[in-house]
Amino acid sequence: MTAEVQKYTRAQIESLELAPGFEHEALEGWAPALASEEDLKAALEKAFDYRGDITLTLKSGEKMEAYIFNRSTGATLADSWVQFFTPNAPEKRKVSYAEVARIEFTGKDRAAGKHWEDWVKAWNEKKAAGEKNIGLEPDALE
Repeated sequence: MTAEVQKYTRAQIESLELAPGFEHEALEGWAPALASEEDLKAALEKAFDYRGDITLTLKSGEKMEAYIFNRSTGATLADSWVQFFTPNAPEKRKVSYAEVARIEFTGKDRAAGKHWEDWVKAWNEKKAAGEKNIGLEPDALE
């Protein structure tokens, strides 16, 4: 070990390894006002981080349920885009920010109220009760 590493205690090193979690906003049911380009960019960034479906309404009038999984922010709205899946089509779609008229956070936030610490606590309780084959099981989608 180098002298620099040796000067830290184990507790100090462990405290550095535990980064605070990201606090997600409660967005379910929200339909932001898109009064400016910045409002639209901010709302689409939140839609990218959202763990549920949103409803996009395009300026053409097309309305679709979507799960955004990718985005790119360019210099203008026309240069920026979101990529998403829809429940009724197996292929990925991509639209320019400039085409978006409205965003609604209509789908259930699949990770709302779920924290790693809660899962670990439940796992430890099951282990203490003598349960075997304890694993991480996903919630049913509906």
